[in-house]
Amino acid sequence: MHHRATSRRTFLTATAATAATAAAIGTAPAHAESVRDRDARLRGLIGRMSLEEKVGQLFVMRVYGHSATAPDQADVDANLKEIGVRTAAELVARYHVGGIIYFAWAHNTRDPHQIADLSNGIQAAGLAQPVPVPLLISTDQEHGIVCRVGEPATLMPGAMALGAGGSATGAREAARIAGAELAAIGIRQNYAPVADVNVNPANPVIGVRSFGADPAAVAGLVTAQVRGYQGGGVAATAKHFPGHGDTATDSHYGLPVITHSGEQWAELDAPPFRAAVAAGIDSIMTAHIVVPALDPSEDPATLSRPILTGVLREQLGYDGVVVTDSLGMEGVRTKYGDDRVPVLALKAGADQLLNPPDLAVAWNAVLAAVKGDELTEARLEESVLRILRLKERRGLFRAPYVTHRGVDREVGTRAHLAAADRIAEGTTTLLLNDGGLLPLSRRRQRNVLVVGADPASPSGTTGPPTATLGQALSELGFTTTVLSTGTAPGTAVIDAAVAAAAGKDAVVVGTYNVTATSSQRTLVARLAATGVPVVTVAIRNPYDVAQLRGHRAALAAYSWTDVELRAAARVIAGRARPRGRLPVPVQRADAPGTVLYPIGYGLRY
Repeated sequence: MHHRATSRRTFLTATAATAATAAAIGTAPAHAESVRDRDARLRGLIGRMSLEEKVGQLFVMRVYGHSATAPDQADVDANLKEIGVRTAAELVARYHVGGIIYFAWAHNTRDPHQIADLSNGIQAAGLAQPVPVPLLISTDQEHGIVCRVGEPATLMPGAMALGAGGSATGAREAARIAGAELAAIGIRQNYAPVADVNVNPANPVIGVRSFGADPAAVAGLVTAQVRGYQGGGVAATAKHFPGHGDTATDSHYGLPVITHSGEQWAELDAPPFRAAVAAGIDSIMTAHIVVPALDPSEDPATLSRPILTGVLREQLGYDGVVVTDSLGMEGVRTKYGDDRVPVLALKAGADQLLNPPDLAVAWNAVLAAVKGDELTEARLEESVLRILRLKERRGLFRAPYVTHRGVDREVGTRAHLAAADRIAEGTTTLLLNDGGLLPLSRRRQRNVLVVGADPASPSGTTGPPTATLGQALSELGFTTTVLSTGTAPGTAVIDAAVAAAAGKDAVVVGTYNVTATSSQRTLVARLAATGVPVVTVAIRNPYDVAQLRGHRAALAAYSWTDVELRAAARVIAGRARPRGRLPVPVQRADAPGTVLYPIGYGLRY
């Protein structure tokens, strides 16, 4: 009873606050408004801002805590140490930040009602400023292996799984549902879809976060997801411009160099970003990568005027919001200090400065750059106007608050969960099926051993994968035994798996990014040597199949989240037919230049 009363009080307070501040923040009139009138209204709002408030609008910052005003003491301590404020509300009051990014590790995303309340608290702080402005709350909800909001929200297949499904309709529906659920909890900007074309199998940071290796196919799915997310009520963000797909370095830890020529870039990397612009995308995220063909100075793209202004704005004709990738990543910090990075990003053409390692340093550096005439106030106002247009388009001036009733109506509904399972069912890819081993028969192959890798859940709310596969197969009529063997099984673990296989009718092995030196290869070979038929399920990169010997059937699931593993189990059991087709080529392990399975490959039954 107390919970419902609190929720109703929060809603009534929010409603009153919306009404009270509508005039102050320049809410759009009820009648249709021209673009010119809208911009004039927003410029009027900018005209009332101090320089400090304009600087603040450019920043999107992390903050610890489940509540905007009453976080746990450990989160207060973390905020004081990293930001010099106690709470999200204090962060908004002191720095006038235009946005906040949610992370699970910052304890922002415990459950849907809590997230909604946190969002409302942040908006209340934004609307309590001298010039009231709502905040644009964002997160990385790519689905698949990058997911900040977990169950009971609906978790969709990730990008490469959708690439394997090849359905623009499915990709659009996945994004629409995901967008509607984010909007319901107060998140109005999603850093998705990934528009990188993953042409390098060794890419350590993109991989299955990409729709695939074919630029045209990726472009089509980017278009579908932009329309889905934005139709669902959130700003989509294509990333990582100008294309992070062909790198062997992770820009979180180093500065990758992309050696594509200008022609190669136009042919391989550009099409998905062109498609995003054509689809009317709200925001594009920059990459901390060097592309000498586009900027010989070898500045990272985030800080490159030739790339952000010359290519993105002028060549591609994009006038939406440009957001940097996190300014805390090593790739953008290797060449310049933390005080120069935000200034150079603005000079390059960025609008939103995401998650600087030290906000005081970054914020004061931008302020000093304007006061010292390195940046003009007019240049800041260009970016602030783009940001306010985006907030307007996403309804934040009109309706900044969300309700628990709205959460319950949208988040994790039975219809959304059923759609996720249906979409996932079209993504599982069958790469090998010697002797027609699959589908397994509940009568002839009832006793199944499930072993394999159990990487941590991307959202902290799913898995472990071996348990998920085991339970799904049990529900489909098999008798299952589950043994977690890890990503690097030792001799004792492999011996235990071999012993557990005795008397079984089949073994299912979940493999995870198998390399030439991985002991997962030994596990599969030893299990196969028992004579019990082995089915492998690649739960991340689909390239595992090239490294394995002795298995009789091989599937690619593209992620280890429950929705994709349940789909793989249904294919194994014959409840669903394998319909996925490889969106990337798989090369031979012993001859990397030779294609073992081409793009479009996928067996049927």
